[in-house]
Amino acid sequence: MIRKAKTPGAAKGLARTLIILVLIFLLGCASGADRGALDGKERLLFVGNSLTYVGNLPAVFEALAEANGRTVSSDMIVRGGATLSERVSDRSVERALDERRYTALILQERGGDLTCSFGSESCARSRRAIADLAALATSRGVQVFLLGSYQAHPDASRERVREESAAAAAAGLPYLDVSSRLQKLLLEAPQLAWFAPDGMHPGQDLALLNAVVTYRALFGTLPAKKDLTVVAPIYGSRSGLTEALRAADARPPLPDTPGKVSYSAQTLGKLIGTLVGKPAGDRS
Repeated sequence: MIRKAKTPGAAKGLARTLIILVLIFLLGCASGADRGALDGKERLLFVGNSLTYVGNLPAVFEALAEANGRTVSSDMIVRGGATLSERVSDRSVERALDERRYTALILQERGGDLTCSFGSESCARSRRAIADLAALATSRGVQVFLLGSYQAHPDASRERVREESAAAAAAGLPYLDVSSRLQKLLLEAPQLAWFAPDGMHPGQDLALLNAVVTYRALFGTLPAKKDLTVVAPIYGSRSGLTEALRAADARPPLPDTPGKVSYSAQTLGKLIGTLVGKPAGDRS
């Protein structure tokens, strides 16, 4: 039997088919590599207010984790004076959870909401919001934590820890107690920058304490005592931030925002020392 020679057109078609198959293979490998990188990375979403963004807790946490050999990225939805009930109403957290593959959600309520400082209804709204946001996240396989706020006065601190931890327990969440540890540190290391110049917002060392508490809760261990430098916007109370989703190290809205903060191993060691044992109410 005599075989017919392949026409030039058929050869070209075969070549094109082979090229397409090779490209599909390469794209599949690349997408598989991307999925593997995503699976190996902790992605956190911080939701809160000025207690969360002054000092840039999300960026401090990210730097602390990466300094300890962990691959982490942090985003935030924050605005000055914002409440968690507002984040339920505008569905910004729900959208973020649907759009991005987060592994953990860190909630921080406006200081005083859970102690009825803004009226009795504020307590009820806050508790409902915490429960709603917890349900949204857990239904998507995301860990959820309630990061506490703080009070400088001992009696007010105890009340805040009691009410915040009760709200977390009612929603089935771990409560990360900051205020009890701050009380101890105010006595042991009063020289550290616990508060911003306005006397209310977190100073750089309180932002670091928040990060250390979150680190232990998420990873179940303490970070190493070493020098730490955070290269990211270090926001003050005047930040220009809105409730739009943004990365912790994204370009700041205000150009005069400082871009770096450094911590000594000695300071980090003092903060780590307060996490040896758990204060009352801490469920991390």
